[in-house]
Amino acid sequence: MPKQTVTARFANSALIGDIKEIFFNEIQLDEIVARLGRQISKDFEGKNLLMVSVLKGSVVFMADLMRHITIPCRIDFISSSIYKNKTMAQPRPDIRDILQFDDISMFDILVVEDILDTGRTLQGLSEYLLDKGAKSVTICTLLDKPERRDPSTTIKPTYIGAQVANEFVVGYGLDFDEKYRNLPFIGILKPEVYKD
Repeated sequence: MPKQTVTARFANSALIGDIKEIFFNEIQLDEIVARLGRQISKDFEGKNLLMVSVLKGSVVFMADLMRHITIPCRIDFISSSIYKNKTMAQPRPDIRDILQFDDISMFDILVVEDILDTGRTLQGLSEYLLDKGAKSVTICTLLDKPERRDPSTTIKPTYIGAQVANEFVVGYGLDFDEKYRNLPFIGILKPEVYKD
């Protein structure tokens, strides 16, 4: 990978050796997030917006996204995953409710996710928040991987940063084995890193 494509502070990082290629650099990510922020600000004008970050992957994305939103908003966090270990998925998501707000009936919730692949996590989470009484639930995902969608799900994100092919991507909050989240770009992980 050419060194000039990597932020100077990461040019000599051991993490870089595991990256096959950079998918989105910092400038491209900033443009994507700014575009989403403008659209969300317009669409949620006059609504009681609560942005809910799905931990841990979307924290970096949400931190940047909320700084591009120009209307009043609140933030909260929830933990939800279909993965029992590094790569093994289970049928239904495990939701750990850590929301600060007990009563969410007053909020139009924007679920902020790092990547939408099978759709099972976001479908389960959306149903859970609606069952808890949310006024509405809308999905914003940084990346959408439609090739991986489970046909049994009906989840349709309103806001998509970019569609990606079925590659194992890391960085900008996305991880493998809890590593690579701190990379300031999104890169494709070399297969030998995640394959047994």
